[in-house]
Amino acid sequence: MAKEWILNIATNRWGFNKKNSVGPVSLWIRECDPQTPDEWRKFYFQKLKTLLKEKQIDLTPEQYLQGLGSKLYTKITEVVQAEIDDVTEQDCLEYIYNLVIHRTFAGYQTEIKTIYEQLQQQLGVKIQPAPDQWDRLYNVDFYIEVEDKYIGLQIKPLTYEQTPEVHRWKEWLAKTHAKFEAEKGGKVFTIFSVKKGNQKEIFNPEVVEDIQMEINRLRPS
Repeated sequence: MAKEWILNIATNRWGFNKKNSVGPVSLWIRECDPQTPDEWRKFYFQKLKTLLKEKQIDLTPEQYLQGLGSKLYTKITEVVQAEIDDVTEQDCLEYIYNLVIHRTFAGYQTEIKTIYEQLQQQLGVKIQPAPDQWDRLYNVDFYIEVEDKYIGLQIKPLTYEQTPEVHRWKEWLAKTHAKFEAEKGGKVFTIFSVKKGNQKEIFNPEVVEDIQMEINRLRPS
C-alpha cells in the first residue's frame, strides 16, 4: 500500500498516465470492449504501435512502456527523494496549520462566492453581503433589499455524505431565521451547495423560485 500511493502521486505529477504518454486509453478500451485483460493488452499494443510509428519512436510497445517505468523510477528515486529529504518538522507543522485554517477558509469562501454569483444571475437582482451582526444574530450570509424590507440568504456547502441531514440544518436555523423575518420583513432561505467535479451547484434549485416568489410578495403592487 505504501508503494502504491507513492507510485500514484508521481505518475500523476509527471503525467505518465496522460494521453500524450500512453495514448487515449479511456477511448481505446471502450472501442475494444474487452472481455479479458489479454484481449485488451493485444488491442492496446496494436494501437500504441501505430501511435509510436506516427511519432517516429522506434520502440516496441513493450519497450516504450518499460521506458516510462524507468522514467518514473528516476523521478521517484532522484526528485521525490531529494524533496523528501528537504522537508523539515517545521514545514509539516506549518503545512497542517495552513491546510486546516487558511486553505479550508479560502475554499469555503470560494464556494460561497460561486453559489452567490449563480443566484444573482438567475434572480437578476443585487445580492449584498450581510453585516457581521446579521451573521451572528440571524445566521444570514447575504441579503436582498426589496423596498424597505430584506430577504436573508444562508449558504451552506455540503458534502454528498451530509445531504440526508439537510432537514436537520433547516430545523437548527429555523429559530434565528424566524427572528429575522419578524424584524426585517422578509423570509430567510437556505441554499445548500454541493461539489460535482470542479463545479459547485445548488443542491436545492427549487429555492431560486421560492426566493423569486418572496421578492414578488414584498414588492408593492
